[in-house]
Order: sequence, then structure tokens, then C-alpha cells
Amino acid sequence: MLADIVREGPDEVWCLGDVVGYGALPNECVDRTRTSAVVSLCGNHDLAAVGSLDIAEFSGDAGAAVRWTQTVLGDEQAAWLRTLAPSMRHAGVDLYHGSPRDPVWEYVLSEHVARLSFLATPAPIVLVGHSHVALGLSWDGETTDGGLAPEGTDLDLARGRWLLNPGSVGQPRDGDPRAAWLLIDLDAGRATFRRTPYPIAQAQAAIRAQGLPEPLAARLAHGL
Repeated sequence: MLADIVREGPDEVWCLGDVVGYGALPNECVDRTRTSAVVSLCGNHDLAAVGSLDIAEFSGDAGAAVRWTQTVLGDEQAAWLRTLAPSMRHAGVDLYHGSPRDPVWEYVLSEHVARLSFLATPAPIVLVGHSHVALGLSWDGETTDGGLAPEGTDLDLARGRWLLNPGSVGQPRDGDPRAAWLLIDLDAGRATFRRTPYPIAQAQAAIRAQGLPEPLAARLAHGL
């Protein structure tokens, strides 16, 4: 995915959090993110991995993954994660891991929550993560419009306000297993949703080799 981004020649790379959590290479992911991204947020899994959230908040496979991540996360990588916040404003854009109302935990997966999110901030563009689902929702001051944003969705950011979720690089959950990301041109006022194929079988093998829960590996093939 990063190679795909480099071919586009962006000015900056932004990360909306959950650098670690479900995968088998947390230290490598932290190292790559901190050298590639100008802006990085922390997500709920990052916070749990460094002990800032109670693991009791995570059940089943998610809890098992957090506990394993804590055992292998390096001191330097953990220290960097602790410097991150779950929200920030950058280049006139509001960025949240969760939502403007709850930057850590709230999922924006309905028009109702999207509307409340628009009301919680005056920013013309709001970026959220957390749900692992690519979304493009607009707000004209009265109603919301939009929804799922599959590959190739191109949006005119000059038309109202926008709440955008790039989707997930490593754990997409919209039925498309390819890595999801979003290309934003603030000068041109455009946003384009992108997908990049990656060696899923290799990622699955690494997860299984570490003894992590099988569903974390199996789901990668289906984007669920």
C-alpha cells in the first residue's frame, strides 16, 4: 500500500490509528508508520497495547490479540505509541480515530451517528477510522447523504461538509479484502477511495505462526 501511495506522490501520509492490534508484526508496523506518516493518531488497540486502556474492554479474539501484542511490543515502539493522541486538527481537517464525540470508541456506521458527528465539530472535512469500513458522507446543514465508498469512489469536497473513513489497511470489513486507503487533494477539493492488493496468504501465515486466534487470519481472505 505504501508503494502505491508513493507512486501518487502525496505531500503527506496520515494514519488514523490502530497501528497494532490484530496482526503478527506490531513492531514492524510501528516502525514503518512512524517513518512514513507525518500525522499519526492512536486507536483503542494502540492504547490497550501500551496499558492505557483496560484489556477488559476487549473480548474474545480482540482481547487475545491485545494480550499477545503486549508481550512482544518493544520499549521504543511502545514509547512512540504513548506520544500519540486519538484526535487532532491538521491542515484544516479534523482527524479522529473514532468520532468527534468519542475519539477512541464510537463507530460512525449510521446516518444518525454521522449527523451527530457533524454537529460536534465545524470542520469542513472530518476523517474517522475505527470501523474498518470505507465511507463517504456529506452534510448540507440539514441532511446527510452518501454511504459505503468502494474503490474508485470520487467525491467533490466543495459540495457541503464531508465525513470520510478511508477504511482499513490490514483488516478491511466491507467485503473487499484489499488494503483500503484514501487519496485527498485539498487544493483540488477531491477525495478518491483506493484499494491495493497485498499478499494475504503471507499475512495469514504470520498470524498463525504466532498462535493468534484463527479467525484473525481467516477473515483476511474475505474482508470481514
